[in-house]
Amino acid sequence: MSTDTNQQFNQQPTLQLIGRNYQLCLPLNLEPRVAIPTADAAFHLNRKCQTLRVWACLENGPIRPMRICGRLAWPVADIRKLLNQEAAC
Repeated sequence: MSTDTNQQFNQQPTLQLIGRNYQLCLPLNLEPRVAIPTADAAFHLNRKCQTLRVWACLENGPIRPMRICGRLAWPVADIRKLLNQEAAC
């Protein structure tokens, strides 16, 4: 497969399973929101939701969430930076 074909696949929304429900998840480069909920962030980081909650609670993870009305919101820009750093290694 060429890289053009791979980029086309990466542009497609993905279904992710959360509990018993499926949710549509956009690729990060198409994400219009400034911050995303824990489930979406966990999907993009390939981690479980509970791992991100532990990062938030202990404040020792590679990124820090915003707290909005008691809920965690993970900045999309920070997730992009983290994924770009991991890709460079």
